[in-house]
Amino acid sequence: MEKSGYRTRQREMILDYLKENGERHLTAEEILAHCRIGKSTVYRHLEKLAEEGVVRKYHLSGEGGASWQYAAPDGCDGHFHLKCVGCGALVHLKCETMAGVSAHIEREHGFLVDHTKTVLYGLCPACRRKPE
Repeated sequence: MEKSGYRTRQREMILDYLKENGERHLTAEEILAHCRIGKSTVYRHLEKLAEEGVVRKYHLSGEGGASWQYAAPDGCDGHFHLKCVGCGALVHLKCETMAGVSAHIEREHGFLVDHTKTVLYGLCPACRRKPE
């Protein structure tokens, strides 16, 4: 999946961190804090990696800004996401029922779902157990 191209130590640091956290969507601030390199360098490399298809860029409404995830071959395609409005957890919902919903939407309505933007908001089990 990775394209050949100009490689720098900073690019490799960013990519390694994204790979290490492959199941998470990371903000640029988290990457900045871990890699300790310049803000413009981080954003430049993230945008380039997204253009190359090596990472995916997500815009989750209400959170201001983007998050990023390594685009592993068995990664984030074809499933929905659950976002807890209590604690902020993001869950990758790999579920046959929801896959069926996507297939139904395409088959019956001619609409292809973009799974990089399918986020359902609610409360995770831990937040639901918390007293109000």
